[in-house]
Amino acid sequence: MKTETSSIWKKAINNGVLAGGICLLVALVGLVEAFGDTYVIIGVISFGIVILFTPMVMLTYMFLRGSSNTRRSILVGTSALIGLISGLFLTILILLGTYTGIRNMFVNASPALFEMLTMGIPLPLGVFVPPLLFAVVCVATCGIFLLPSRLRAAMIQAILWVVALGTLRDQVLYIDLFKIQPFSFVLTRFMFATTGLSIIGAVFVFAVAFGLTFYLKGRQRGPAVAKSPKVVKRNKFILYIGLGLILLSLPYALGIFYSEILDTTGYFIIMGLGLNIVVGYAGLLDLGYVAFYAIGAYTVGVLTSQLGAWTFWQALPVALVVTWLAGIILGLPVLRMRGDYLAIVTLGFGEIVRLLALSDWLKSFLGGTQGIQQIAQPKFGPLTLDTLQKLYYIILVGIVIIAFIAWRLKDSHLGRSWMALREDEDVAQAMGINLVMTKLLAFSTGALFAGLAGTFGAAKLTSVYPHSMTFIVSINVLVMIIIGGMGSIPGVFVGALVLVGLPAMLSGFEEFKYWFYGLALVAMMLFRPEGLWPEARRKLELHEQEAIPDLPVTEALNVGEAGGK
Repeated sequence: MKTETSSIWKKAINNGVLAGGICLLVALVGLVEAFGDTYVIIGVISFGIVILFTPMVMLTYMFLRGSSNTRRSILVGTSALIGLISGLFLTILILLGTYTGIRNMFVNASPALFEMLTMGIPLPLGVFVPPLLFAVVCVATCGIFLLPSRLRAAMIQAILWVVALGTLRDQVLYIDLFKIQPFSFVLTRFMFATTGLSIIGAVFVFAVAFGLTFYLKGRQRGPAVAKSPKVVKRNKFILYIGLGLILLSLPYALGIFYSEILDTTGYFIIMGLGLNIVVGYAGLLDLGYVAFYAIGAYTVGVLTSQLGAWTFWQALPVALVVTWLAGIILGLPVLRMRGDYLAIVTLGFGEIVRLLALSDWLKSFLGGTQGIQQIAQPKFGPLTLDTLQKLYYIILVGIVIIAFIAWRLKDSHLGRSWMALREDEDVAQAMGINLVMTKLLAFSTGALFAGLAGTFGAAKLTSVYPHSMTFIVSINVLVMIIIGGMGSIPGVFVGALVLVGLPAMLSGFEEFKYWFYGLALVAMMLFRPEGLWPEARRKLELHEQEAIPDLPVTEALNVGEAGGK
């Protein structure tokens, strides 16, 4: 018993050190100070402080979940210890920043940050503020954890809703639907302050979220009743109709700000679906994928702006054929390459396309650094799709078509050949799969989808520039499908919403965008390597051992192999 107790205290110390290190990092990269004036609840708590508390609260909660069989008094004590240790890291930072020249090395270790951390209390008493404050927050976390499950779930949901709505105050008020007079009056007068929620608004949001969650968690579910196929079909039909109506009404309900985000997210989804075929289905790592987007965009630009009066619809099929051929041209020299070598060659291809667009040699066609302007937009008779809201619909149609093709390809003979290639190239060849044709079709299909995204991107901006076709765009699309789930079509949508839609909505985070990218990737690899919405097969591969928990590792592997046979 003594051993168990000492082990828990040791674990708490480890968690405290880890939480303190993360809090120190968050403070030194400037996140706390940058969002110090952005309130979640006006005059009560800023978003910077919420960011500072988040890693400590999460680690404390994870610690409590792993020690749920321990006595309550020990849980409270260990939680306080985690908070005290975490806070001591910031105390050391304050002392070093005040009495040494640490700011020469860490520019964000500023007096403004120290004032936030000490809550304006002067030294020497101020140094005690972080440990005491953090200990209180950790004990409060422990208090929430010790509540009955129904109350705990309601409390957590209510806090999350208050933080989300307080942080997204400006984004909520951008929505056109809420600009209608009665909505606008209630929101600006009672719900929100000049920054974040008003105190009345916070209490209202907390009460509604708490009450709803508490009610839903307590609702008794009756025994499951099998529904007839006719009822299931009818329910699916109603669901699809409802989803379709929501999608069609989005641009005019949300307004121009969100239409811009929807359009950008839309053509990233198309690119993601294309790269998902190359990387997710066929396992061919492509780091120069943006080149095909550029080829599609430049082809439409040249045909509709540089070479005369082509319409968008006349240029579109030419652009698709050109990008499809470009996929084959890239595929031919890399047929024998795998892994890192393939990634390096595709990276080089992407850079070659960008440098050609920048070169003086093709300046008369591609415009050099100035790019191409006045690109034609899609027209249907007298109707020109010249606004973000109108373009949304053509991008939506493109997504539906591409998603349908990707879905049908996945279970086709070609799709299975791609997956066999991904699993083991030599075995695939031994089974009679034509590697040359299979690889070329993967590259060319992915290129075709990226080319379509490029034409939509060019039509949206009515211009195209080489500086917007950088290597980082390829990385963004690749990270998008990793976060969503390699090989998963719904995962591409989730990845695009998380990595393109959400950052665009949170424009205040632009400076820290790549910091969060890195954090999200590390977290995904540690806690959910299969992605947010993984493909069923990949999920099974990664969690095969967990599915057979009672068997030793070797036996479980044998069972898995036997099942595969």
